[in-house]
Amino acid sequence: MFTGLKIKNIFFILIGSAIFSFGLVHFNMQNNLAEGGFTGITLLLYFVFGWDPAITNLLLNIPLFFIGWKLLGRKVFLYTLIGTVGVSMFLAIFQRFQIKMPLYEDLFLAALFAGAFIGIGLGIIFRFGGTTGGVDIIARLAQKYFGWTMGRTMFMFDFCVITLSLITYLNYREAMYTLVVVFIGARVIDFMQEGAYAARGAMIISDKEQEIADKILKDMDRGVTMLKAVGSFTKKERNVLYCVVGKNEIVRLKSVINSVDPHAFVSVTVVHDVLGEGFTLDENKLPVER
Repeated sequence: MFTGLKIKNIFFILIGSAIFSFGLVHFNMQNNLAEGGFTGITLLLYFVFGWDPAITNLLLNIPLFFIGWKLLGRKVFLYTLIGTVGVSMFLAIFQRFQIKMPLYEDLFLAALFAGAFIGIGLGIIFRFGGTTGGVDIIARLAQKYFGWTMGRTMFMFDFCVITLSLITYLNYREAMYTLVVVFIGARVIDFMQEGAYAARGAMIISDKEQEIADKILKDMDRGVTMLKAVGSFTKKERNVLYCVVGKNEIVRLKSVINSVDPHAFVSVTVVHDVLGEGFTLDENKLPVER
């Protein structure tokens, strides 16, 4: 059943599940903070009825397992199954062996910790191909079919669940700090999804494109791609250079361009994740150790 899965992915999904569950028990549950998504529903059932989140987490996710199997494929479904079971397992463990962290008098600090632990935990799980079920599956489907970031989808769903929690058991102070938790968690998830390594992409338009390309290759050992383009006003064809460099190299790149053509038009954008030679592969097409 589990053939084709990577041991590394399973390991990190379980690590992410542990981090997520630790934050949920020690910062959300201990300080009466809610959460969004299906996790928020499990907390609502815990605070209102006393139901164990480790059990309700599994029960609520059973219907979505079938959606995950049909729409996301066998591999993602199995990683999701591992993530969901892992969360329930670690919730049970951390509830039994808790470290008391009395932060209720400083809910802002509790919210920061909760958002960081939840965001890092879910970010690791997503990064290695898994989910923890629930709204995570919905968020992955929204990313796949609508191009929405997972953090955005989860924030929208979370807002609805938090509103319901406010009606049932949260006071206004706890609800506001819960929104801080959700916002921080969503930003951390997006950061980890997009990649911690931020490069810069430069579009260069110049009459001396070949000289610039040669100098970038010689002085910086960076490849340059020539793209065919047509000027909207002049209707003339010309080459546009595209080059990706590390964020610490962008000043040097500008200097190289300026030394050849001070009048060149340069547009610089942020590149959140870069794969390939010079970044994740060396000159022999082997993975670069970071």
